[in-house]
Amino acid sequence: MTHFQGQNIILMGGTTGLGLSAAKKLVEAGARVVVTSRSQANVDAAVAALGPNARGFAADAMTPEAAERAVELAVGEFGRLDALYHVAGGSGRSRGDGPLHEMTDEGLDYTLDLNLNSVIYSNRAAVKQFMKQGGGGAILNMASVLGYSPSAQFFASHAYAAAKAGIIGFSKSIAAYYAPQNIRVNVIAPALVETPMSQRAVSNENIMNFVKTKQPLDGGRIGQPEDCDAAALLLLSRDSQFITGQVLAVDGGWTVSEGQIHSL
Repeated sequence: MTHFQGQNIILMGGTTGLGLSAAKKLVEAGARVVVTSRSQANVDAAVAALGPNARGFAADAMTPEAAERAVELAVGEFGRLDALYHVAGGSGRSRGDGPLHEMTDEGLDYTLDLNLNSVIYSNRAAVKQFMKQGGGGAILNMASVLGYSPSAQFFASHAYAAAKAGIIGFSKSIAAYYAPQNIRVNVIAPALVETPMSQRAVSNENIMNFVKTKQPLDGGRIGQPEDCDAAALLLLSRDSQFITGQVLAVDGGWTVSEGQIHSL
């Protein structure tokens, strides 16, 4: 296991699903973490599960203040900030995201705020702290295979795809700019993973049949949060000190598989 002894890491959205799974592994490896969520109950449960090396608070990642407060808490409690993992995001379908001709203005604005602007806010706060303290730092952003490998039949959320593609472009751009300061920025791009966000897909038999052939690894299945942990820990750790501006798909074969639509 990669060691994180003495490392201080913020996880925006680190109280459920992919974020909480990674936070547990980071703490087990010696890190101290700050986790955030819009839900105070989720924060309380996560901090209790993570133990004495975890801190957390409830805030909306769509506001600049959330990331700024997370940095202040990490530095105030632990002395410095070493890495940021931005996991917070989600579907905008309930607000009006979907196929372009059906998309509402509210759905567009909400989905971009939740999935792209929030990343820019957290990355800005982290970079400012890294530059202030010196010594570099690591950022890992959460995108999606839908940002560059669409699935029109079942996953036509066009604002979401735009936001996830935007995360990739943004991350590569700042990775190039801040590399001389030894600030590394990478991206993890999962396919369909079983999280609170994916319940629409999980409950749809047609989608799950499609996923069996679109994500054919390990028998053909939906991903689990822990499937992404090893990739996340690698890219957050000093073991990847010579890696920046990269997008790592953890997708069960999604991007190299055609996928079969069995029934409509």
